[in-house]
Amino acid sequence: MSLAAARPLITVYDDKNEKAGSTVCLPAVFKAPVRPDIVNTIHNEIAKNKRQPYCVNKDAGHQTSAESWGTGRAVARIPRVRGGGTHRSGQGAFGNMCRGGRMFAPTKTWRRWHRKINVAQKRYAVCSAIAATGVPALVMAKGHVISGINEVPLVVSDKVQGFQKTKEAVTFLRRNKAWQDVVKVYATRRMRAGKGKLRNRRRVQKLGPLVVYDQDQGITKAFRNIPGVDCIQVDALNLLKLAPGGHVGRFCIWTESAFKKLDSLYGTWKKSSKSKAGWNLPMPKMANTDLSKLLKSEEIRKVLRAPNRTVVKAKKTKANPLKNIRAMLKLNPYAAVLKKTGELTQQKNLRKKAEVAAKKAGKAAPANPVAKRNAKVAKKSKK
Repeated sequence: MSLAAARPLITVYDDKNEKAGSTVCLPAVFKAPVRPDIVNTIHNEIAKNKRQPYCVNKDAGHQTSAESWGTGRAVARIPRVRGGGTHRSGQGAFGNMCRGGRMFAPTKTWRRWHRKINVAQKRYAVCSAIAATGVPALVMAKGHVISGINEVPLVVSDKVQGFQKTKEAVTFLRRNKAWQDVVKVYATRRMRAGKGKLRNRRRVQKLGPLVVYDQDQGITKAFRNIPGVDCIQVDALNLLKLAPGGHVGRFCIWTESAFKKLDSLYGTWKKSSKSKAGWNLPMPKMANTDLSKLLKSEEIRKVLRAPNRTVVKAKKTKANPLKNIRAMLKLNPYAAVLKKTGELTQQKNLRKKAEVAAKKAGKAAPANPVAKRNAKVAKKSKK
C-alpha cells in the first residue's frame, strides 16, 4: 500500500475547481498492493484477445509447374521451373530460399490467437492498477502532467456527468488544471513508423486523462472528441484503459458517484464485493512498505544483536604436506621415520660410491662418519 494513498478523506471539487463542500472516504481498493508484474502479464494476455486472424494465401509460391532435375547434373535438387526460351525456366521454385517461392512455415488462420485468463488474476491486476492511479509518483512517472491539480486521486462532482458539449468538457479540464496533460497529447501526435500508415493507423499519440463516471448523461459525447481523453463506466473498468501498455499509473478523474461505488464493487477486506461473488481485495505482503522506516524503528532495533566489528583475518593458505614436514607429520606420524631412513640410505650409497672411486684411484678410502657411532652401539650390545 502506498503511504501517499492512505489518506482517510478525499475532497470533492466542482466543475469550476472549487471545493464542493463534501468529502468522500478513500475506497479500500486504493490501499491494495501495487503489483506491476501482474499488471504487465495480464495486460499482455488481454491485449491478444483483440487480434484478428491473418495468413498468406495457401497457394502462394506454389503456382508454378516445377520439378527437381534429380541427381547427376551438378546442381541442387531444389524443384526447377520447366520449359525453355525464357530466364524463368530452370530457376529454383517452391523453397523459401528461392525467388518467388513460398515463405518458411506459411502462416495459418488456426493459430492460437486468443488467451484465456484467470478471473481472479484479472481482478487482482485491475485492483493494482486502480491503486496505482492514487499514487502521484507513479502517475508522474508514467508521463502525465499533474503538477497543477489539487489532489490525486481527483474526484469531481456528478454535474460533470451531464456535460453535453465538448466546449464544456474543455472548460472543465482547463479550470481543473488537467488541460496541460491534453496539451502534451497534442505535442506528441506524430506519423507512425512502419506499414501501419497504409492500414488506417497513420498517426500515434500519447494518452491523456481517463474520466471514470457512473451514469452517462452525455459525458461520453462531451469528451470523445478531445484527443487522448478516454471515458469509462465504473462497473466496466478495463485494464487496457487503466494501465495502457501494461504500465501502472494513469491519470484518472473520478466522478463522486463512481468513486463511492468502488467499495461495493471490489470489497473492503472487512466486507466482500457485492457484485463479484466471493471476491475480496488481495492481501498485501507487507502492511508497511517503508523499509527504511521499518529498519530504523525502535521495536526492531531492540531485538537486533550488536554489530560484530572484530576484523576476521583470512585463514592461512593450507600447507602442502609434500613440501611441509609438519603438515605431513599431522597426516602421517611415521613419515619422520621414513624420511630419516631415506637420508641414511642416501648417505650409505654415497659412501659406497666414494669408496669404489678411491679404490680405482689407489687412494685411501674416506672416513666413515657413522663408523664411530656403530662401534659404540656394538660395544653396548655386547655388555
